[in-house]
Amino acid sequence: MPQMIILPEAILVFILGAIVGSFLNVAIFRLPEPGQSIVFPASHCPKCKTPLKWYDNIPIFSFLFLKGSCRYCHESISWQYPTVEACMGLLAIGLKLKFGWLLFAFYFIFSASLLVIIVVDFRHQIIPDVISIPGILIGFAFSFMNPYLQWSDAGLGILIGGGSFYLLALVYFLLTKRMGMGGGDIKLLAMIGAFLGWQSLPFVIFSSSLFGTIIGIGAMIKQKKGGKTVIPYGPFLAISALLYLFFDMHIQLFLHKLVFPS
Repeated sequence: MPQMIILPEAILVFILGAIVGSFLNVAIFRLPEPGQSIVFPASHCPKCKTPLKWYDNIPIFSFLFLKGSCRYCHESISWQYPTVEACMGLLAIGLKLKFGWLLFAFYFIFSASLLVIIVVDFRHQIIPDVISIPGILIGFAFSFMNPYLQWSDAGLGILIGGGSFYLLALVYFLLTKRMGMGGGDIKLLAMIGAFLGWQSLPFVIFSSSLFGTIIGIGAMIKQKKGGKTVIPYGPFLAISALLYLFFDMHIQLFLHKLVFPS
């Protein structure tokens, strides 16, 4: 049920999200690198490796103040930094508006995980197991405390989400002898099922397929590789999950009217 939020509270929630978004940027850059720690060393310029002062690491503000370049080597800073920070801030406000404080932390973890997956899979075409596997366990564990989700729905979400994609990937491989879907996508959908329940899966699978098809056709035209064009599927799954998280009631009502028009 939507909650009320006053401006000072909204600002504080946005700042909290942006601070976490700053940490997510570190995870996004370091997780794909084997052996990299997301804690050590401290934040530094990826070009000149100079450690950053605290005032160079203020979410969004430092990027704008420094005009998108490093204070020390003057190399440009990726727009990914303020974008991720702003997105996490906006997601935090959206979560507070929808769930209040009761389930804020629960879905904050989920949203942050999806945001990391979107960027990492888009850049590297991998979905780190260090996010998806603990995510499955956390989602299922919290279902025992979630008043809006039964543990049985979360359990079925894991089985149906992971199982359906596994079977689809197996059938595709047997027919084409090519991998059409990675194991990361399978574990991601299982994580989505754990957090949102099996009821979310029809929408998540359909909408992600629709988004993927539209973007895939564009990529095929641009890359001129035909059926061998490869695009990451994880970002579409994650975006669809976020849409369902915030608009589940509207989606369920629409689907009900679609199936039962009278």
